[in-house]
Amino acid sequence: MRTTPPVSSPGASRTSCADIRTSAGVPPAPPEDSPKAVAGRAPAAGQWCDQRTDVRQDVTDRIVTMLAQGDNVFRARWTRAASRGVPRNASTGLHYHGANVLLLWDAAIEHAYPSNVWLTHRQAWALGAQVRRGERAVMCAHFERKAWRAEAPEDIDGVADRTRRPPGVVLCKPFWLFNVAQIAGLPQARAHGAQPAQSPGKKCSPVEGAMRLIGGCQPDIRHGFARAAYAPRADRILMPDVERFASHEAYCATAMRELVHWTGHPQRLARSFGGRFGEAAYAFEELVAELGSAFVLGHIGLLGASVEGHAACLQAWLHVLRKDRTAIFTAARHAGDAFAYLLARQMPSGAGQEKGRD
Repeated sequence: MRTTPPVSSPGASRTSCADIRTSAGVPPAPPEDSPKAVAGRAPAAGQWCDQRTDVRQDVTDRIVTMLAQGDNVFRARWTRAASRGVPRNASTGLHYHGANVLLLWDAAIEHAYPSNVWLTHRQAWALGAQVRRGERAVMCAHFERKAWRAEAPEDIDGVADRTRRPPGVVLCKPFWLFNVAQIAGLPQARAHGAQPAQSPGKKCSPVEGAMRLIGGCQPDIRHGFARAAYAPRADRILMPDVERFASHEAYCATAMRELVHWTGHPQRLARSFGGRFGEAAYAFEELVAELGSAFVLGHIGLLGASVEGHAACLQAWLHVLRKDRTAIFTAARHAGDAFAYLLARQMPSGAGQEKGRD
């Protein structure tokens, strides 16, 4: 059961995940997608990067640094950034995915960029624009599956044995992005036209947005419990009564986190981490919920509310990520899948304004 500590007594003891042990883990099987961009420019415009950089480790180290600031810090930063939309490429219009979203969000907040629209150095050049001198880029990761170049090893009879080697290898390559605020001479249509289109219907409140997600997904929610939790076997979300929360916004924020857990049920996205992370599987699922709820809360504009009674398994997350440089890519990918699953089922804000849910 995925549980959240009680909301009734602020000083009550909370379940700790710090002592959960972890295994080294293995790289995720599928590559993490992102709009493919031309890599070849270093973080500073006009300089080259050392191609020997361990991209997985570099990305992991940066996200570990974010998490180490404390759950109140990274949670607020990511939710604020999410309210501006998922980062997208100004040239292709495609969204970025996985851990790249976290990196771009953090950079947007750190430098107070007004939008989440990005370009590579070459894409800016192709549009007749130029990255301003001295601007620093954000290094992101692109995954590709490559076939082995060498022939398969031969057995003692001189026949190629293709069972000894997997069909390919997943390569992690760096590419660098600049925010449109760092680029001079960019056509206005590119700088602003890549922003997500606003719905023609009336804007709903964050609470209404949360209710539209719950109404579209139709989870089994029961109230009257001491703590918020998701019970996988019963496929049921357990919540304290609404009046026990500090506000309706706090209730919605807590419900959204449990709704992300709900997406992992075998009949939905079938998330299971026990085989890879062993005893740390619980903490890893909590990390997926942390990221997924940041995506959701940013999307509905629920920025100031906190997930009441929840203590992040921060030390357990850091332990997992420091031992497994690929873990954050897996967590971010699953969080993105959960967000997409919920968004596809969100109830429309008004008749005829949006398409119905899947």
